Amino acid sequence: MFETERARLFALAYRLLGSASEGEDVVQDAFLRWHGVDQCQVDSPRAWLAKVVTNLCLTRLTAARTRRETYAGPWLPEPVATDTGALGPLETAEQRELVSFALLTLLERLNPVERAVFVLREAFGYSYRQIAAVLDLSEPNCRQLASRARGRLTEARTRFEVSGVERRRLLERFLAAARVGDLARLERMFAADVVAWTDGGGKVSAALRPVIGPAKVARYFVGGLARAGAVNLRMMELNGQVGLVATAPGGAVFGAVTLEAVGSQISRVRTVANPDKLAYLAKQLSHPHAVLGP
Repeated sequence: MFETERARLFALAYRLLGSASEGEDVVQDAFLRWHGVDQCQVDSPRAWLAKVVTNLCLTRLTAARTRRETYAGPWLPEPVATDTGALGPLETAEQRELVSFALLTLLERLNPVERAVFVLREAFGYSYRQIAAVLDLSEPNCRQLASRARGRLTEARTRFEVSGVERRRLLERFLAAARVGDLARLERMFAADVVAWTDGGGKVSAALRPVIGPAKVARYFVGGLARAGAVNLRMMELNGQVGLVATAPGGAVFGAVTLEAVGSQISRVRTVANPDKLAYLAKQLSHPHAVLGP
């Protein structure tokens, strides 16, 4: 029973935590708890497991809020390659948005319970009755929490403004200009209010504050590539949208980049360089045809 649910449980844990490594740990904890109960007494194993995973994630989210107050520089989610189904079906624009870096970053604005209600409702289609059972809350309370969460996210939420094909073309142009250090071309690709965040976690050299403005963002990326030396940049699907993965000549992953675009211009750039947050992606790349779980 557990193995048939493992991938779904990981997809739930990842959306709740924004962390693949912690998601793996949560699923393993759920596995141990599953084998520690009298399974014959569990009316609905699927519901039982979802409740265990959700509550384990709530505990971690509460602790994470304190840790992230002292995090070195911007905090970003861990990148996950999604073209092999690692986070479940992503067949619609809405499904892709719900695992995007943009939304996972915004989810940090919610308290743990609001986040759980939002994820269970929006990403997994749970009814308010089911959510109430998972969280031991009343249905009216869950409706109120869902409304509050949507309201808080709507204030800063920007839905995808370009198609997947257009995004790929924009990323190809970005990649070509960055590789040759064409600052002028890069600047023209950026919106006037473009912002770039880099999550180095204090483990690697990275800007500790957002880089703002076309000229500064262009110089930041070109300079970063120059300092990196020999590097292989390739496009692949990250968190439901095309992104860039940077690897060393030996294959080690040392960067993952996602973009947001409005029209024909790049408005947001998010880069994960913290090696701890690239371990799951590296594992995926070493098993390119596998749908990985814990």
